[in-house]
Amino acid sequence: DIRHGILLTDGRNEHEAPEDLRAALDSCAGRFTCDARGVGTDWEVKEVTSIASALLGTADIVADPAGLAADFTQMMENAMGKEVADVALRLWTPVGVEIRFVKQVAPTVEDLTGRRTEAPPRAGDYPTGSWGDESRDYHVCVLVPEAGIGQEMLAARVSLILPDPSGTEAPQVLSQGLVRAVWTDDMVASTSINPQVAHYTGQAELAQVIQQGLDARKSGDFDGATAKLGRAVQLASASGNQDTAKLLSKVVDVVDA
Repeated sequence: DIRHGILLTDGRNEHEAPEDLRAALDSCAGRFTCDARGVGTDWEVKEVTSIASALLGTADIVADPAGLAADFTQMMENAMGKEVADVALRLWTPVGVEIRFVKQVAPTVEDLTGRRTEAPPRAGDYPTGSWGDESRDYHVCVLVPEAGIGQEMLAARVSLILPDPSGTEAPQVLSQGLVRAVWTDDMVASTSINPQVAHYTGQAELAQVIQQGLDARKSGDFDGATAKLGRAVQLASASGNQDTAKLLSKVVDVVDA
């Protein structure tokens, strides 16, 4: 069954403590999903977004009450389009691998790291709510043990699963992907940032100038490469991306980075 609620509010929580609301959300989490909408301008953004986040729904504003009917209709259509409930992202990691974080980054941003439930051996489930005909993006970060150049290991296995409601059967695997870790001294491979990862981590400019610098270096434009990679070192240092800055410093000398 698809269990879904819609919350419409034009006010704020004024008659109970924030701790009471938090406790209520904790008790409801996993029982149903909920989309929340603030109508007008007198509602508390943090409250509405926290409700939607806890219940794996969406949060938005309906600034003009005249647009409420259309927004409500759209939410109902989306809810009715859901086909499976209680879908989970299962992350398996081998011995020695540490999970830094698990986040949904599109269509909404949700940090799922702290919502893990163990699914032994060496796996954990992260709730994603109900799904219809849609796609979502997730960002997983793991820390792997050191290894030598040329070595490769399976760092994680990511599965989208549909648990058995009775709990007596194995979950249905809807899709699955593997995360590989490869140790290399190839500067191009080790400093390039995946465009999607860069987009979701706010490092789009860094990824772009690194690629431009590497392309210039490959084509023999060493002055252009130095300028671009120098800018990349500055951006990496400013954003706290010391690993990337350290790698780039091996191919370019930057003053006052």
